Amino acid sequence: MINLEVPKKAGTLINQAYQAAAEVFRPISRKYDRAEHTYPAELDMFAALLDGLNSSGEGGAGAAGVRRSEKSEKPGNRNGSNLNIVLGTIEMCWGDVGLLLSMPRQGLGNAAIGSVATDEQLKKFSGLWAAMAITEPDCGSDSAAITATARLDGDEYVINGEKIFVTAGERADAVVVWATLDKTKGRAAIKSFVVEKGTPGFEVVRVEHKLGIRASDTAVLRFENVRVPKENLLGTPEIDTAKGFAGVMQTFDNTRPLVAAMAIGVARAALEETRKILTDAGVTIDYDKPVHSQHAAAATFLRLEADYESAYLLTMESAWMADNRKPNSLQASMAKAKAGRSVVEITLKCVELAGTFGYTEESLLEKWSRDAKILDIFEGTQQIQQLIVARRILGKTSAELK
Repeated sequence: MINLEVPKKAGTLINQAYQAAAEVFRPISRKYDRAEHTYPAELDMFAALLDGLNSSGEGGAGAAGVRRSEKSEKPGNRNGSNLNIVLGTIEMCWGDVGLLLSMPRQGLGNAAIGSVATDEQLKKFSGLWAAMAITEPDCGSDSAAITATARLDGDEYVINGEKIFVTAGERADAVVVWATLDKTKGRAAIKSFVVEKGTPGFEVVRVEHKLGIRASDTAVLRFENVRVPKENLLGTPEIDTAKGFAGVMQTFDNTRPLVAAMAIGVARAALEETRKILTDAGVTIDYDKPVHSQHAAAATFLRLEADYESAYLLTMESAWMADNRKPNSLQASMAKAKAGRSVVEITLKCVELAGTFGYTEESLLEKWSRDAKILDIFEGTQQIQQLIVARRILGKTSAELK
């Protein structure tokens, strides 16, 4: 077994996140899986706690951003807020991933704001719960094909378009919307804008019924001549064709490790539950014996656990690189691809290993297998992650390798 030692200073955070997951998330997990679209009021008490952890710099279990500074605070390697956020997210999603996605002010849009906003914007949007709106009816994994538009009119941008599958789209206070300033200039013209709820022309069209993460709302949003101050554009308004899509895509470098961490938390929950079931059934899992000489169920379990460990280490690496101001686009996509695929296989195999107990509502195994699939899809599908990894390794552009 390969294990990464957890930084000692993260111990308190991990313990707090685990206690929240065990004492609050797990007991109400089934309740809000059945009561889809009902807001989990029990989560309100944790919002202030996570706000405090994030603002203190210790990092919480939510979607804080990756702030990259060119100034070196001190020599040597750092284990900072990004690693803390990933570790906390794993613990919380061991409890319930849908409930974590329902936490106020911990939306993926908050990660975008925290990552690329100016100091003035960080202050302006402090306290907002922000969702992130990227996917469109005719634009899924290819974010460069976005058709929503943003036109500058005086001191305001006028936004038009429709977004689908927006996590926390109904409940959030604001939405970070991806839109293009000029369709003729391709990827480089795509920018992100903070649009607050209540802005005229901003409409929640419907809330989706889903396979998994039912505690979390997923909405369809429409923007018709929505006017926002030009200061709500995150990053620079200049269209730099040389830099291309890199500016807005930095958001994914920050959120993909978070989604990978969510997958790792769900996978660990399934493995722990399955180990108990196998042990109660008299199946011995022996780390000192060759796999081929063990019970078939034990051999399968060991393979799944090894898969989990590799996804875990890739995710830790991508977060550590962000803490140390190292470009992590390749590692973020590798972690997301590996964790997303692994959690689907692990949870389904755990259902299979548990037999009838894994397929009933007597345990959470069947729920975790449903929750797992979205973790392989959102923030870039498995296929998109593999394409990004291939481009990075081979040194190919998006035009050269499609």
